[in-house]
Amino acid sequence: MNPWTLLLDVLGTALAFFYDIIPEYGIAIILLTISVSLLLFPLTVKQTRSMKGMQEIQPEVKKLQKEYKEDKEELNKRLMELYKEKGVNPAAGCLPMLVQMPIWFALYRVLWQGAGLPDDSALKEVIDSANSALYTVGDNGELTSTLQAGVDIASSQFEHVIFLGMNLLVRPSQAVDFSNIPGSLPYIALILVIIAAGFYQQVQTTRKKPSDNGEPPTSQMAGMQNAMKIMPIVFGFISWNFVAGLGLYFATSNLFRIGQQALILRMGDSGGGKQSAKNDSDDPPDDSNNEPPSSGPSQNTSKKRNRRRRK
Repeated sequence: MNPWTLLLDVLGTALAFFYDIIPEYGIAIILLTISVSLLLFPLTVKQTRSMKGMQEIQPEVKKLQKEYKEDKEELNKRLMELYKEKGVNPAAGCLPMLVQMPIWFALYRVLWQGAGLPDDSALKEVIDSANSALYTVGDNGELTSTLQAGVDIASSQFEHVIFLGMNLLVRPSQAVDFSNIPGSLPYIALILVIIAAGFYQQVQTTRKKPSDNGEPPTSQMAGMQNAMKIMPIVFGFISWNFVAGLGLYFATSNLFRIGQQALILRMGDSGGGKQSAKNDSDDPPDDSNNEPPSSGPSQNTSKKRNRRRRK
């Protein structure tokens, strides 16, 4: 069995399993998304910490760039030493995305055509029944991309594949009809959630701390940030032209990752706080607030002198 077929079977079997537990197609997709996100959590940790680390070492990067601006070879050497010292990998920011790309392509086949679903599963029957009403099947067994004329994609015959007012087997580009605003709103909202959540993920890892000096990022960091900012728009475009089920996967993945990144960053801040507290405890006690010892006679000494004078 080749890896592609194996991936289709794993995703299809998992999706059918979740549908058997809760017979709601949208819920099954959400549970599958969360499962994939949990499996990729170690990569998410590495990505988040690397991006945050890249931001924090920008002052040192700028210093090296200024010092070795005439010697690019030495600059690259120093930067690699700095990355190694700080445990930062500039390429780690793209690692989870590269790993997930085969999953996205496989999911498209699973969510649209039912590929990889066990033949005897309830979900396979649901998907095949809905697709037979929505699409025409070609001679090669592939579904055409054009909806059959006169089909109401929100009718009761599709109740098993409708979630939050969306037919998950239909593309938003096909479903949105501005003469039917109420029926189009769920698909538009899905695209907006994907884009907004994607942008917020970038804000999470590039947010400046109060202690930051406000200097602009280096050209390398700025280029990386600009490239990452384009990705939410790319995913919005993809979701507009692919079945809504895949868009639901993207939206759930983005929202879940926001929670994951918040947890990772909080853990990092807590660790930094503990380290800071430990460092502070190693410092000598600060007696600046205590009153310095008086150079003159003490109060008790003055009392003794007064008694002697009386005698």
